[in-house]
Order: sequence, then structure tokens, then C-alpha cells
Amino acid sequence: MRVAHSVWLVLIGGCLSLTAALAAPDEAALCKDQGYPVGTQRNWFFDECVRVGSFTHHAEIPGLMGGRANAMAPAAQPLELPQAAQEPAYRWGISHESGLSIDDYMNRQRVMALLVIKDGVIQVERYQYGRNASHRFLSNSMAKTITAMAVGLALREGRIESLDDRADRYAPTLAGTLYGETTVRHLLRMSSGAKFDERYDGKDDLARYGMAAYRGGAAEGARVITERLHAQGERFNYASAETDMLALVLQGATGETLSSYLQTRLWQPMGAETSGLWRAGANGLERASGNFNATARDYARLGMLLANDGTRADRPDLGEILPRDFVLEATDWKRHPSAFAPLRATPYYGYGYQVWTFPGQQRRFALLGVYGQAIFVDPSQKLVMVHLAANATAKAGQTSMGREMGALWYGLVTHQGRW
Repeated sequence: MRVAHSVWLVLIGGCLSLTAALAAPDEAALCKDQGYPVGTQRNWFFDECVRVGSFTHHAEIPGLMGGRANAMAPAAQPLELPQAAQEPAYRWGISHESGLSIDDYMNRQRVMALLVIKDGVIQVERYQYGRNASHRFLSNSMAKTITAMAVGLALREGRIESLDDRADRYAPTLAGTLYGETTVRHLLRMSSGAKFDERYDGKDDLARYGMAAYRGGAAEGARVITERLHAQGERFNYASAETDMLALVLQGATGETLSSYLQTRLWQPMGAETSGLWRAGANGLERASGNFNATARDYARLGMLLANDGTRADRPDLGEILPRDFVLEATDWKRHPSAFAPLRATPYYGYGYQVWTFPGQQRRFALLGVYGQAIFVDPSQKLVMVHLAANATAKAGQTSMGREMGALWYGLVTHQGRW
């Protein structure tokens, strides 16, 4: 899709948030004329008319997943995010087009929010479709990485003794299930070997698992996944159910839900400015494979923490908020078997511990969620891109967004360095 270049106005007061003077992409399809309505538990995920509204009010949808949203309270003193006096002249290119700008990207893609942070300073902050810095945006599967970090914290505290323990050691409700027999490490790598097809069409194994989990929780969902195609640890196969199993492990090991456990160990120490909301089922346990909601700036704070390998540059007194060794192992493809390497696990990305790894010797990684949610991280440059979107299809690679998002990230990385 191509939309004529917009004229962008700098907001008074030096703020780099820019507002498009002309239409954002596909406003009609996203139902601007209805005020970007919020969907229901039946249509919020598939109906694009309600996508913008639902992805920014997800925690408020009545009856969703049979429960409510668990809250993680913000920090008493949030981490400040200063803004650069002038937006850098970032450029990117795709196919036969070169020299494209941030304006071009916003005019081509259904992006609700885009932030670029370098060395702790906001370089770019843009919003479309009436969204702004106060909105909480749905994570989709970016939440998986947050879940993995909770496992790393529990490992540091000795609540989980070893990643090579079986899941049912900590989650007795998984006894007798394929996932219960799978080790925590193999769940982290999505390598249980289970037959699990995830297509986002409402007819796949994800839907079958989700229906059972809605009725009886994640442990009940585990009982419908019964066929193991490969030995565990042998190969990567993306399966959101495996992240929900990690939430059960975490709850059994700590006696707390993810939100309760992470509030004082991650969300507040990293300096979150706004409460994070995580949808839970009727039993109060979060659906850990997605369903987390936070502001774009708090996602940026999370990305900055990961870029700094679990520490805050401004608060060395806090020490390792996230265990450094675990963060490095989770995000470095060279620390995993070759089956999980980039260009092997998938045609492009590799897979670590619930996080996607980029090809190349330099460690770069991404938190990814369907419909275009992403946090890209380059620790060497302390560079973070937060990308929150309402793409036309669940898999961004089925539209131009997949390639163009990657091209934009390449342009950011190479603006002051080398890939």
C-alpha cells in the first residue's frame, strides 16, 4: 500500500511525537468512522474493524478468557526517558526503493506506535489511528519473552533448581501429559516435539488447545496435546501452549502468578511508568503466551533493560534486575544447539529462550507478536525499536510489513554502525 507523504508537525514543547496531517494507512478498513471500536470476546482477534480498538483496550474486554486482567503496579520513581532535540535522519530501503524515511514507513504500514531509543534517549516517537503515549498496547507473543525472564529469575532464586527438570516436578497438574514430561529448557526453546500447528485461523491446534484451556485452565489444555512427533530438544516448533506451561511451572515453583512475581522483581525495578495488565483465565493464572498490555514507553523500558543485559545504566545500585547470564543465554544463538540457530530453526530467525535471534555474529534479538508487534534489540549499540501495529494478517510476513519492518530495523542499525 502507498499513501502520499504526510506533512508532519512537531508538537510544541520539543516533543518528538508527530501527528500525521493526512490519513494513516487503511483507516476505513480499521473503522475510523466508528471511532476505532473495541471488539468482544468473539471477534477481537480476527475482525480488523475492531483491531486498533481491541489492541489498545484488550484488558477491558468483558469476559475475555473467562477471567480478568492482573495488574503489575508501576515504579514509585519511573525511569526517565529523555527525548532527542531533533529526530535523526534515519533511512531505509526495500527492493528498488532507497532513501526512505520514517514518514514513508508510517505512511505505508498500519503502525499504531513506533519508538526508537538509543543510549536511553528517545530518537523517534510516532503514533497513528488516534493512539498516544497513554494507551496500553497488546503484546501478543512478545509476552513470551517476559515469561522466560520470570523463569530466569526463579532459577536465580533457586525456586527452579534446574532447567533440565521436568515440568511436572513444579506443576503437578501436568502429570501424565506430554508437556509434563518435557523439561523446562525444552519448553523455553519450544522443542517439546509435540505435534502442534499454529496458523491463527481458528481451526488449528492453537484453537483446540485454547478452547480446552478456556474451559479448565492451561493444565486442561495440555491434555488435548497428545502426539509427540520428535524427541524433545531435537527441533524448534512454534507452539504458544508451551509458554502457558511455563506459567504453570512458575506458579508451582514460586506460589505466585506471573504478575505477582514480576511486579517487584521486574516491572518496578526497571522503572515502569504505568501499570502493566495481563489477562488471566478464571483460575487467576495469566495466559502467558500473549495477552500482556503496556504503554509503548514501558515496552521501550523493557527493551532498554534487555539491551543492558538486565541492568539499568542509571541505577547500578540495583544490580542485576534480570540475571545477566540467563539474559545472555536466552538471546545469543551461539549458546544453543545448531537446530535453533538462525537460518536453521526458521528460514531467517533463530530461537533462544522464548526470543527470536538474528543471523550474524553480532548478538541481536527480537520479541515478536502477531499482527506486527515487535521489540528489536541491539545490545552493542544500546538500540531499541518498539513497533506496535494492526497489520492486515496475523503473520506479518504475509504482507509487506514483515520485510519492511526488517528493512527499517536494518536502516536503524546501520545508521551509525555496521550490521
